[in-house]
Amino acid sequence: MITDAFDPQTQALITPQNFYDRPQQYLVDICLVTFSKVISEAIIHQFKCEKIAEVSFCNGKYPVYKFAYHGKSIAFYLSQIGSAMAAEMVVEVNWLIGATKFIMFGSAGSLDATKTSEKFVVPSAAYRDEGMSYHYAPPQDYITVKNSGRVTEIFTELQIPFVLGKIWTTDAILRETVGQAAKRRVEGCIAVEMEVAGVQAVCDYHGWELYDFLVTGDVLAEDSYTVGTLADAHHNIDKLQLALAIAERL
Repeated sequence: MITDAFDPQTQALITPQNFYDRPQQYLVDICLVTFSKVISEAIIHQFKCEKIAEVSFCNGKYPVYKFAYHGKSIAFYLSQIGSAMAAEMVVEVNWLIGATKFIMFGSAGSLDATKTSEKFVVPSAAYRDEGMSYHYAPPQDYITVKNSGRVTEIFTELQIPFVLGKIWTTDAILRETVGQAAKRRVEGCIAVEMEVAGVQAVCDYHGWELYDFLVTGDVLAEDSYTVGTLADAHHNIDKLQLALAIAERL
C-alpha cells in the first residue's frame, strides 16, 4: 500500500549529490516558488536578477535566480507542476543554493465560492490525495501546514482579505469527482490544488520551512464545474507582492 511507503529507518539510495558535480552550496536562505511563467518573467524584468543555479531534468533545465529586495537576498524559480515534481525541485534547489525557507504561491479550484471569492486562501492542512507525501511523512489523511499562522499574521498586518482552511491536494485533476469533492467539503476543505501536501511533507522531513498561499479561480460546485477566473488565479501579479512581503518579514 502507498500509505506504507514512509521509511525513516534506512538511507536514501539516490541524493542530489549523485546528479550535481559539486558540494552543496549555501547561497540564499529564502526562495520563492512560483508556477506561473508570467510571474517568473515579471520578476526578471522588475529586478536585477542573477542566475545562481540550474535544476536539470531530461526534459529541460530550470534556472534558479537571486535578486535583492529591501536589503535581503531572495531566490526564485519556476516550478514544475504536481506534488511529486514540485517537492523534488525543492530538494534539489536546497542542495544547489542552500535555501531552507520556501514561499510557495499558486492557484487552486474553489470548493466553496462563498468562502473563497475575492480572498486569498491560506491552507491550514492538506488532504494527502497524492503519492509524494507518503514517502516523507507517517500515513494519515491530512498534513498540517504548520506556518499558516505566520502567513495569516502577515496578511492581517497588511489588511489583505484571506480565508484560512483545509485544502485538498491531488495529482489527478481529471478525477476530481462529484463524490470526492463532496467528501472533502464535509471535512471542511475549501479549495483543491496539486502541490501543497507533498511539498509540506518534504519540508517537514528535512526541517525546512514552507509558507504557502493560494488564489482560487475555477469553481467545483456540487454537480458542475466552471473555469471562471482560472487564468487570473494562475498569473495574478498580486501574489508576487504578497510573497515579497512575507520574505521581507522572515
